[in-house]
Amino acid sequence: MNQSNQLTGKHILLIHQAFALLNEPGGTRHYEMAHSFIQHGHQVTVITSPISYLTGKANQGKVHWLIREEPEPGLCILRAYTYPALHRSFFHRLLSFFSFMFSSFFIGLGVKNVDVIWGTSPPIFQGWTAWLLAKIKRVKFLFEIRDLWPAFAIAMKVLKNPLLISLSQWLEKFLYRHADLLVVNSPGFINHIKERGGKNISLVTNGVDPNMFDPEDKGDKFRQEQGLQDACIMLYAGAHGVSNDLEVILKAAALTASDPRIVYVFVGDGKEKVNLMNTAREMHLNNIYFIPPVPKDEMSGVMAAADACIAILKPVEMYKTTYPNKVFDYMAAGRPVLCAIDGVIREVIETAKAGVFVQPGDPQALANAVIYLSNHAAEANQMGTNGREYVCEHFNRAKNAVEMENLLLSLIKST
Repeated sequence: MNQSNQLTGKHILLIHQAFALLNEPGGTRHYEMAHSFIQHGHQVTVITSPISYLTGKANQGKVHWLIREEPEPGLCILRAYTYPALHRSFFHRLLSFFSFMFSSFFIGLGVKNVDVIWGTSPPIFQGWTAWLLAKIKRVKFLFEIRDLWPAFAIAMKVLKNPLLISLSQWLEKFLYRHADLLVVNSPGFINHIKERGGKNISLVTNGVDPNMFDPEDKGDKFRQEQGLQDACIMLYAGAHGVSNDLEVILKAAALTASDPRIVYVFVGDGKEKVNLMNTAREMHLNNIYFIPPVPKDEMSGVMAAADACIAILKPVEMYKTTYPNKVFDYMAAGRPVLCAIDGVIREVIETAKAGVFVQPGDPQALANAVIYLSNHAAEANQMGTNGREYVCEHFNRAKNAVEMENLLLSLIKST
């Protein structure tokens, strides 16, 4: 039952360093949910960063202590000072996280008449801000876990310092045990959280608004802009980070270079993008195209141009727990998914018959799958149709928003 009408007039405070509007690149799960809440009469205040989590660059050019925006009635965005060198190194990334943790706390103190506080991770440090503000304001704290940090960072050997590992694991357990409600976006996270003392766990999966994508669009505009009218496009859209294992795509591109139809288009940004561009140049790959990040409200035209879309992470055991958001976007666009991620997301793709599983870390397997789909267009199109139908039924953002809204209601009622 949708109890959202009982939330009318309530004020939700979201602490989220990586919050993105539709006219910005990045994941828009939280904006879409906030917009839904506002449609039901609520007020949402978001404390976020002026630094794009995807590009590492300041949205406003200069970083101020506080920038206030009201993109629509009922939504107030407070951009809190954040150290601006997000992608320089892991140390600088930590400085960025800690600077936001403290600035968001002090700015959050000034947000009045809050009914519930919604924290989200990653980065996990902002969870401390949300918990402390909830304590001070004497309201309930909902903690949403969108990936298993620090476990992922440890598995990737990005986080290696023993002291930092111990402190991060302590903070993780503390937040799991002190949240009034835990929300995960993948069923694969639940056991990990329970093992660390987490209780009262609810699942609100990643998903997508299918109305943002037109599966009948052929992407002619994007193809013409890039000079790829007759190409068979393999698209990767999203972060260009260490965990994304994008060098595997470059190696697959080398293996398919003899077929001039097949090209690989990377859309997005991240710490590894420059290295990837240099590697592609050194490998003399003429079938690779790097495109700057595209705002979410323009991604439909980009994905429409794809013949297939690639989801890939390094072959790390922990990544078997993830529901990458891009996969649901690919499916909503009606494009077959080349899924180089094992685990729970593989189960979604195979259940939906929405694409092809590729063993992570295996360029030859990826190349073989690319060649197969490029030569079996009718089968690829059917996979895309299957994925669109499945995601509309099982991973619709409107349903996600109602689920989250009802969880927030349960907390407010129990205050």
